[in-house]
Amino acid sequence: MNIQNSYQPEEHAALYVVPTPIGNLEDMTFRAIRILKECKLIAAEDTRNTKKLLHYFEIHTPLISYHEHNHQEREKQLLDKIRNGESIAVVSDAGMPAISDPGSELVQAAIREGLDVIVLPGANAALVALVGSGLPAQPFTFYGFLPRKKKDKKEALEKLKNLNSTLIFYESPYRIKDTLETMEGTLGNRQASIGREISKKFEEFVRGTIQELFSWSKKNELRGEFVIVIGGQMETSFDMIQQELSWWEALSVKEHVEALMKNDNLSSKEAIKQAAVERKLPKREVYQSYHID
Repeated sequence: MNIQNSYQPEEHAALYVVPTPIGNLEDMTFRAIRILKECKLIAAEDTRNTKKLLHYFEIHTPLISYHEHNHQEREKQLLDKIRNGESIAVVSDAGMPAISDPGSELVQAAIREGLDVIVLPGANAALVALVGSGLPAQPFTFYGFLPRKKKDKKEALEKLKNLNSTLIFYESPYRIKDTLETMEGTLGNRQASIGREISKKFEEFVRGTIQELFSWSKKNELRGEFVIVIGGQMETSFDMIQQELSWWEALSVKEHVEALMKNDNLSSKEAIKQAAVERKLPKREVYQSYHID
């Protein structure tokens, strides 16, 4: 069991997880700027990119690289500094560290060591794309990047296809067409949305079915970073049920009964009973409409 009181009367050393802008520099919070200035060291996914950000906000804190290829060797070094009373900030190139970016291993290690981990709220492409999609915002399942190989990608989607939650994926412009095609074949033609270049100058949302998004992707030059949001299994099933229920709305009660007799090969008695259930009417009322009206 681990209990952390993040805000204490006196300053104390901690690992700060600091989100950075995913496009628009105005998405940087005042608190994030202050923390990056006050920390003794910033662990950055790419020091070259982070230097530009620090220069813009006049932050002079020293940098050290921390990425997927060196996180194991850096881990002890960074945790030792926190144990010695120095606060460390971890940042990725853009967005929230540990969300499809380096940072999760360092957070886990700090918690195991009993060190405080303070996560700042901030920019995140997945949540922006989810809300902007117009699909149900909860529950949702964030997956991140699907496997690159088509077979592995399909297997991953097979495991997700029966979830009732809205699904969120990241994808590159080089694989977006193949991914949409595989999604349609595995998940079916569900409602979906693409958020492209979120928070940047060319931000764009494309909403429709997976099939429509795939057709759009084939006709356009695709650039930038993509977030794909897919409706959950329950949402899709509900839409299908609604379509099935609505076929008879333009028919009279008598026409409804006759259609059931013809299409479903029902007797008049069975068709009357079924029509009564579908229309939520008393069976006697449907019987009178069919035989008398």
